[in-house]
Amino acid sequence: MNQTATTTPQPSLMAAVDLGSNSFHLVIARDLAGDLQLLHREKQKVQLAEGLNEDLVLSEAAIERGLAVLRQFAETLSGIPADAVRVIATYTLRRASNSQTFLRRARSCFPYPIEIISGQEEARYIYQGVAHFEHAAEHRLVMDIGGGSTEFALGQGFEVLRLSSRNMGCVSYGQTFFPGGKLSAKRFARAILQAEQELESIADGFKKTGWQQALGTSGSVKVLRDILQQQLHTDGVLRLADLQALKALLLAAGHTQQLQLAGLSEDRKALVAPALCIAIAAFQMLDIAAMQYCEAALREGVLNEMRQRRYQQDIRQSTIDSLQQRYQVDQAHSQRLQHTARQLLRQASTGASLPSEAQQLVLWACQVVEIGLQINSSGIQKHSAYILQHANLPGFNQEQQQVLAWLVRYHRSKLKGFSLPALYLYPPEQLMPLLVLLRLTVLLNQKRRDDWLPEFSLMTDSHSIVLNLPHDWLQQQPLLLADLQQEASWLRKLGVLLQLPELMEDTTDV
Repeated sequence: MNQTATTTPQPSLMAAVDLGSNSFHLVIARDLAGDLQLLHREKQKVQLAEGLNEDLVLSEAAIERGLAVLRQFAETLSGIPADAVRVIATYTLRRASNSQTFLRRARSCFPYPIEIISGQEEARYIYQGVAHFEHAAEHRLVMDIGGGSTEFALGQGFEVLRLSSRNMGCVSYGQTFFPGGKLSAKRFARAILQAEQELESIADGFKKTGWQQALGTSGSVKVLRDILQQQLHTDGVLRLADLQALKALLLAAGHTQQLQLAGLSEDRKALVAPALCIAIAAFQMLDIAAMQYCEAALREGVLNEMRQRRYQQDIRQSTIDSLQQRYQVDQAHSQRLQHTARQLLRQASTGASLPSEAQQLVLWACQVVEIGLQINSSGIQKHSAYILQHANLPGFNQEQQQVLAWLVRYHRSKLKGFSLPALYLYPPEQLMPLLVLLRLTVLLNQKRRDDWLPEFSLMTDSHSIVLNLPHDWLQQQPLLLADLQQEASWLRKLGVLLQLPELMEDTTDV
C-alpha cells in the first residue's frame, strides 16, 4: 500500500488523519464514482492526553511523540495532493493552551494543515462516519469513548438530531482515578460517579428523543467487546450486566499489571478500567439496553464530507443557509454583497495569492453580517459576531469559525479594540486583505440597491488599495465619498493605504 500512496498523485485518492488524544489514525481511500473504497489504515499510539497537565499545558515529551508520528504519516501521504488530505485534531489539542506551539512545529515536518475542531464537530463527524458505513432507517445512538473526551450523537439516517461531547476519556480518567494502576471498588465508584455527573445534563434530552439502535465506536469500545467475547464468551454485544461482570474481573485482579484477560492487549491494560467506568455510567444514565460495535468513526466521517465537497455538497453552506433562515436575513442584500465581493476578489492582486478556502470565508461573511439585526441594529457587528462565535456551526473547524466571527465583528464602523487573531491556518497576510475587501464590499452597497453601484476597478499591492470609481458618479454621492474618506483614515491606522485617484486633488486626506 505504501507504494500506492507514494506514486504519482491520483485525483481519486483522498486521506483523513485523526490526531486523537490516545492514538493518531490515518486512512487513505479512493473515490469510485461517489463511493469510497478504503485502501490503507495506519494507527500509532501517541497518548497525547497523558502529556496535558492541570494547567492544560502539553508537555515537551508529548509534543515530540506527536511530531514523530506526523513524520511517519508525511511519508505515507507524500503522493497525495495537499487538497485531498484533511487532518483533524480533537480533545487534547483543542484544550491545550500551547496547541499553537505544536502546530507551528508540525508545519516543519508535516506539510498538511491541521484543523482543530470542537467537540460538537467531533461528534458530528463520528455520527456521519457510522451513518455512511452502516445505513439504518431508525433512530440510533452512537458513542465514542476517546482518550480525552467521549462523544454522543443521536440521529436518523444521515440527519443528526442531538450531539454532545463530554470531558471524560480513558486517558484522562486513567490519570485521575487509577494512577499507578491500582484497581479498587472505591476508585471504580468515584470514576463512575464522575462520569454520571458529566452525563446528567444531557441524559433527559437524549432519552426523550429516543433510539432503536445503539452503536459504539473507537478502540475503547472495541476492547470491551473483545474481552466480553473472548473472556466472558458473550455474543459481543455490550450489555450492562456483562460490563458489571467485567468490572468484577478487574477488581479481582487488583492491579492493571495483573490483568490476564483474553482480548486485552498489553498497551490497553491501563485504559480498560477507565473506559469501562465511562461505559457503565453511559449505560446507566442513558438506559442503554444493548450496544453493538461499529468500525467506522471520525475518520470515515471526514472522508465522506471530503467526497461531498468534491461534488459541491458542502455542509458549511447548509450551515450558513440555516443561519440566514433562522435570523431572517435579507436575501437580496446578501446576494448583492456576494456579487461585489466576488468582483473585488477577482480584481485584487492579493486575491490570486489568497487560498480559495480563505476567499470563501469572505463570501460566507457577506451572508451572515446581518444576523445580529434581530437583536439590535445598533452595534450589529458585535451582535452578529457574538452569535457566530458561540453558535454550533457544522462543517467549520475552530479557526474557520473564529475567522468568520472576526470578519463580521470588524466589517463596518470604527476599528475600536481591533486585533489580529493569532491563528495557524490563516496568517495575518491573509486576514487583513479579507477584512479590507469585506469592509469595502459593505461600503459600496450602502444604498442596498441593485441598480446603484456602477462599474469599478481595484488595484492592490501589499499595503495599498487603489479604488477607481467613475469621477462624475462619485461626485454625486457625497455620503459614500465621506464614508470612503473616513474608511481611508481608519485603514491608515492599520498600515493600509486606500486611494481614490479620481478625487486626489479634492480629497487630500485620502
